[in-house]
Amino acid sequence: MPLTLYPAIDLKDGACVRLKRGEMDQATVYSADPAGQARAWQDAGFRWLHVVDLNGAFAGRPVNAEAVRAILGAIALPVQLGGGIRDLAGIEAWLSAGIRRVILGSAAAKNPALVLEACRQFPGRIAVGIDARGGYVATEGWAETSDVAAADLALRFEDAGVSAIIYTDIGRDGMLAGLDLEGTVALADRLTTPVIASGGVGNLQDLLALRDAASGTRVEGVIVGRALYDGRIDPAAALRALSS
Repeated sequence: MPLTLYPAIDLKDGACVRLKRGEMDQATVYSADPAGQARAWQDAGFRWLHVVDLNGAFAGRPVNAEAVRAILGAIALPVQLGGGIRDLAGIEAWLSAGIRRVILGSAAAKNPALVLEACRQFPGRIAVGIDARGGYVATEGWAETSDVAAADLALRFEDAGVSAIIYTDIGRDGMLAGLDLEGTVALADRLTTPVIASGGVGNLQDLLALRDAASGTRVEGVIVGRALYDGRIDPAAALRALSS
């Protein structure tokens, strides 16, 4: 089955950045124009966009809303958004604004009932972001690590109607050292919910390795950030590789 490639726009102080291992002081600014960057990814042929409000993830509330709205106004692609969305009112507001899918991360770990109710009210439009450090769930913009295993959290939502589990290995994120293939595939093998891989893609070979390892599993897609911005991955080549 073809894999969906999600280019990432991570927003910090209104700009597109990439972090290393989730450290806010390790941010590299790639564009001061998030809407323009979104248009560039649309023009490159991508079919989805992955957006994270990094400030919002730390603050527990939306911070880069203006930039997100600018992105929505600039493109026709479906957008999935995470970072600082912690209640039903916030979910409804973003879905009404044009976001296709809301990602619940810290909220899912700390308030599973919110995910269940959100899936009931907004079927097919809620994803759960599971960010793991050493196999355990990290929250609050990755600043805190819990004692909950990533797989255990994912299994809590098996029957909730979650559209996807976005699994990120924090230790690899932004490091260009390759995905946690073993952990991602092992998670997907335990779930019926589709899984989106994230964290560590550095080149086309990493995408090919995921394609091969994920064949026949519930892995549905992969998020790529720094490698696209640095030019390590050609969008056209990557889209061709994952379409087969």
